Amino acid sequence: MNWPPHLMKRVRHLNVSMLPYRDSRLTYIALGIFFLIVLGYAYYEARGLLFGPTIAINSTITEVHDPFVTIKGHADRISSISMNGKTIPVTEDGAFEEPYLLSPGYNRIVFDASDKYGRVRRQAIEIVYTPSTTTVKVDPPTATTTASSTPAVAPAQQ
Repeated sequence: MNWPPHLMKRVRHLNVSMLPYRDSRLTYIALGIFFLIVLGYAYYEARGLLFGPTIAINSTITEVHDPFVTIKGHADRISSISMNGKTIPVTEDGAFEEPYLLSPGYNRIVFDASDKYGRVRRQAIEIVYTPSTTTVKVDPPTATTTASSTPAVAPAQQ
């Protein structure tokens, strides 16, 4: 390269290998760590796009003897959730709690969660309601009358 002579004096004194950021192992390590942090953050933000909604409920078959149950669970990355077609409220952290009246026998409760990208996740729980077989025998009250010729008097106040 043909540099003008007055610039060549200045360039000769500049040693390119003396720059602190060139060919430094520390520079490569710092850049590597920076890009790993950027990739980790991008993965964290893209979880909703990559995985879709999730529902966490105890999904085992359960046998109960009480017709009223409260179903509790947690849902992540959702825009709405419904239980048997009815939308249920969810807290900001994704927790939900919904009462349900069981019919005798086998009950299947279906949860549908959707996210802002239109993906749907479905989870069903199965509960068997067996009414308790214990019966309580109640005797009818017997009518007893007492006859008295004196009228009932209220206690005197002092």
